[in-house]
Amino acid sequence: MDPNGQPALDEALDRMWIQFLPQIKERLDLLDSAAAAFAANQLTIEQHEAANAAAHKLAGVLGTFGLTKGTVLARELEIIYSRDGGPDPALGAQLTSIAAELRAIIDSRK
Repeated sequence: MDPNGQPALDEALDRMWIQFLPQIKERLDLLDSAAAAFAANQLTIEQHEAANAAAHKLAGVLGTFGLTKGTVLARELEIIYSRDGGPDPALGAQLTSIAAELRAIIDSRK
């Protein structure tokens, strides 16, 4: 591999990050609001489905930007939201914690 290719790849990924960051943050906001609604026992079917879709999309994209831990956390949220009947009521605090950790990982990428 051409050692000069790595800086070009890094620059391309940085440009893509800037381009997709607004969508990524929208998905994070959706996960935050779904976790809060779940904790308040007010999660609607629409929020539940949207949270599942947002987690799925984040799981798919974060690894591209080197955020492997973010992919793992998003996949964990996806699994929780994809369960039949929705998330287990005992998981309210966990949903909020995972969403916050995911946000910190994304916010830490420069």
